[in-house]
Amino acid sequence: MDLKQYVTIVEDWPKPGIRFKDITTLMDNGAAYKYATDQIVSYARDKQIDIVVGPEARGFIIGCPVAYALEVGFAPVRKEGKLPRETVKVEYGLEYGKDVLTIHKDAIKPGQRVLITDDLLATGGTIEATIKLVEELGGIVAGIAFLIELSYLDGKSKLDGYDILSLMTF
Repeated sequence: MDLKQYVTIVEDWPKPGIRFKDITTLMDNGAAYKYATDQIVSYARDKQIDIVVGPEARGFIIGCPVAYALEVGFAPVRKEGKLPRETVKVEYGLEYGKDVLTIHKDAIKPGQRVLITDDLLATGGTIEATIKLVEELGGIVAGIAFLIELSYLDGKSKLDGYDILSLMTF
């Protein structure tokens, strides 16, 4: 299936010059969403995944159905102040400033094999921060899966040494 035909390109959003890749038109097509999910599940099957991790919010959209299909748990990575129990956090750089991501301190047990999922690999900052959280808790990043990779932003260079799946590249 050509998943690109289900992604809507929105010109000049959220600001002029940006060609936003809207995955909601993929998600609202049951066959395309299932196909994309199945492709990530197929990629993950032989990796002996213990838990799936995804950053908010679109990492949840990708990761939860994958975790369900693999019959493993899902651990959310959220912005600071959004998780109710004790967390670990990492600060990471944005284009203009910094942000903080957190995960529950007990979300990952040492030695667990982790699949990280998100909708989009752009500059790689969010996933790099997510990797740091997983590894700080003793998790092993067994794979990272995206629907879309924006190759012209070279986010993959921040993920050198990790096994990465991108279903579509723009």
